[in-house]
Amino acid sequence: MQNSEALALTAALLAAAGDLTQRINDGVVARGFEGRPAYGFAFTRLSRGGATVTDLATHLGVTKQAASQLVEELVRKGYVERRPHPGDARARLVVLTERGWGCTRAAEEAAAEVIQEWAELLGGEGEVRVLRDQLTRIAPYGPIRPAW
Repeated sequence: MQNSEALALTAALLAAAGDLTQRINDGVVARGFEGRPAYGFAFTRLSRGGATVTDLATHLGVTKQAASQLVEELVRKGYVERRPHPGDARARLVVLTERGWGCTRAAEEAAAEVIQEWAELLGGEGEVRVLRDQLTRIAPYGPIRPAW
């Protein structure tokens, strides 16, 4: 593959990811939830049983201070709460509230709408499955976080 082709593929993948992120966020806002794309990346980690601020910082690729600020914002908006950590008395576990789960469901609905559009554009759901499978082979474990 020529460098120019590799650059074109890189640009297309980044554009698709950026467009998908923005459209999911727009769909979440349209469904009555206040937010920004960083929330969704945090919710991806928190939806797996919660996380400490340190875990969240690692997941997002940010400092512990930045993750703490994000958690404070999410607490103020009612999306998460802090609970005692079941395995570490010194730590606090950040978990989604019912409002946080509702926002997560809104993001899933918005994502499904975008993917349906992709299916129509690409010629069917089978084509989207092929695309998903190919991308999963390239990056099977993520990370699923913003490219700050």
